[in-house]
Amino acid sequence: MTFRKLLMPILLISSLLSTSVMAMDLNQAMNSLSQAKTAGLLGEQPNGYLGVVKAQGDAAEIARLINEARRTEYKRLANNNNLQLSDVETMAGKKALDKTAPGLYIQVNGRWLKK
Repeated sequence: MTFRKLLMPILLISSLLSTSVMAMDLNQAMNSLSQAKTAGLLGEQPNGYLGVVKAQGDAAEIARLINEARRTEYKRLANNNNLQLSDVETMAGKKALDKTAPGLYIQVNGRWLKK
């Protein structure tokens, strides 16, 4: 086999491995949340979910993973307490906005503002 014939499979395997290694899981997203909020990349929304303030780095992926987990928990709470999902989301959103530290972003009337 020539060097070129060996190089293609090696590059393919290498790219597949690097893609799977780079995939983020929920624990990594949770560990990155505080830093992403402090950097102004993510903020809390009144609907109980994270929003992307600035689409940089892993911000969208962090928000997606955490929002999936939040939605699962909100559904569980709604079912266990005979509530509508939207009511749980609204209550969670109000609580998240209230608990957000000064200097971090929250969404008010569709606009991102520093609290």
